[in-house]
Amino acid sequence: MITESLKSLYSRDLNKLKEEIEAYQNEENLWKTDKNISNSAGNLCLHLVGNLNHFIGAQLGNTGYVRQRDLEFSLKDVPRAELIEKTESTIVMIDAVLSKLSEDDLKKEYPLVVFETKMTTDYFLIHLVAHLDYHLGQINYHRRLLDS
Repeated sequence: MITESLKSLYSRDLNKLKEEIEAYQNEENLWKTDKNISNSAGNLCLHLVGNLNHFIGAQLGNTGYVRQRDLEFSLKDVPRAELIEKTESTIVMIDAVLSKLSEDDLKKEYPLVVFETKMTTDYFLIHLVAHLDYHLGQINYHRRLLDS
């Protein structure tokens, strides 16, 4: 069943996000930007957990999460421990929500139009994993470039 694969991928990659955040030698460097690097690792982490809590938690799991997307990019100096806690909570939420979805649910139209066209829920869940991994790679490079 695709939900088991999706749960595994989200868990793997969100745990990798935690590892990246924990790997910063200097916590202040989580919030650095430089030249053409306009988003800090801290803001990317906030963006990822906000994105997933909105599109999976609120939309598919009715968690009541209210996204404040502008804060994902404007908040600064959120403690590392809080970023890790938000990431861990996101892992738990995704596992719970995806566990409740049937194969029929996955084939249904996703409740929001996100890319100007309608799409199935399984398609969008796969897209969200790709989005997570895109930013996870950015965080890895950010750490290696700016945490020295």
